[in-house]
Amino acid sequence: MPWKHWSAERIGIALAVLAAFGFSFKAIFVKLAYAAAPVDAVTLLSLRMVFSLPAFLWIGIQASRAAPPLTRRDWGALVALGLLGYYASSMLDFLGLQYISAGLERLILFTYPTLTVLIGVLFMGQALERRQVGALALSYVGIGLAFAHDLQVAGDIRMVLIGAAFVFGSALTYAMYSAGAEPVIRRLGSARFAALAMLVSTAATQIHFFIAQPVSALLQPLPIYAYGAAMALFSTVLPVLWQSAAIRRIGAARAVLIGTLGPVLTIFFGWWLLAEPISVEQIAGAGLVLAGVLLVSRKALPKRPAAVA
Repeated sequence: MPWKHWSAERIGIALAVLAAFGFSFKAIFVKLAYAAAPVDAVTLLSLRMVFSLPAFLWIGIQASRAAPPLTRRDWGALVALGLLGYYASSMLDFLGLQYISAGLERLILFTYPTLTVLIGVLFMGQALERRQVGALALSYVGIGLAFAHDLQVAGDIRMVLIGAAFVFGSALTYAMYSAGAEPVIRRLGSARFAALAMLVSTAATQIHFFIAQPVSALLQPLPIYAYGAAMALFSTVLPVLWQSAAIRRIGAARAVLIGTLGPVLTIFFGWWLLAEPISVEQIAGAGLVLAGVLLVSRKALPKRPAAVA
């Protein structure tokens, strides 16, 4: 096979592109599931996490075999970050997708690198550089343009505002997860941390489901199970593994930069598969958001979670 003769750098770039493709398709799967049957966000997220569970359980066991036991501090950090990451962030994201387009969702969600910078400045004593101020301005002007596009298309300002608020909450909680995960990853390693945090998120999601929904809510039409399984495999497990492998080969900074393909891919697939309209404002907004992320990511980044829930 030709790829067997590729350099480590070329393989790393290909893996980062595959990861961006997988993460970008998550919103498409969610929107397709909502269109297929009247499934609620809690049930759909529960199915995604359950289908992802075996893979992350296996990864966690493998990564923990030769590792030192977890301390109480480690468990506390894992629980807090697991609740913030793939539980709270994903729940808010799934709720927001009930109201706004997949393209706008991905653009808002992709502000998490700039939000991570703000968290570092406000709460972790980091300095705000002029370059980062420019990145913030570009990103949020871009969001404003894409937001105006959705308002024109939807016609219901209240629905778009509700959806945008949910997804911005998702981006904020993921930024908090990203900022807090860095020191924990240094202690535990990226694979072990990702798997154990995902297990915490899965447990929280199932508790939420059993409190909020009857067990009969798990009885869904076959397409809902298919979309849940596809989301788990192609937009959760595989992209996380692809992203980790890409980071090992080309570094976190380049992997994150390649990940900026995500919003563009989501806008394209939203147009192709969901018949979501594309406007000049949305394309310009996407360009500004990507420019902001590129600017804020220009320096080499530490190994932090590069995936977007």
